[in-house]
Amino acid sequence: MDDATRCPCLSGLPYGECCGPLHRGERPAPTAEALMRSRYSAFAVEDTAYLGATWHPSTRPAELDLVPGRRWRRLDILATDAGGPFDDAGTVEFVATFRDDDGTRGRLHELSRFVREDGAWRYVDGDVRP
Repeated sequence: MDDATRCPCLSGLPYGECCGPLHRGERPAPTAEALMRSRYSAFAVEDTAYLGATWHPSTRPAELDLVPGRRWRRLDILATDAGGPFDDAGTVEFVATFRDDDGTRGRLHELSRFVREDGAWRYVDGDVRP
């Protein structure tokens, strides 16, 4: 993805100022929400290496297969609890919408859990909401 393009997480910043540096390993996510946004963007740009690297080892799947033809369209952060620069855990509730190549539309509503270990935020797991 071009650094001048709008970031997929819809922060309002260009990719090169938002999630791009995290994906390239230039800096860590400072908060659980920033990690959530960068993971959403990683799904959008199909960066499975970043997704694996930011998934907590205790819950990381052996393989990560993305849904072929799925295009992530929008991320809405609904709520955060803790997960700030001085916290070691936090949650982020979000809704992510997608559209598949066959025209199917859908959404993922999840309350995600994150932990910070050795200065790095990691996604642990989440509860999918209806």
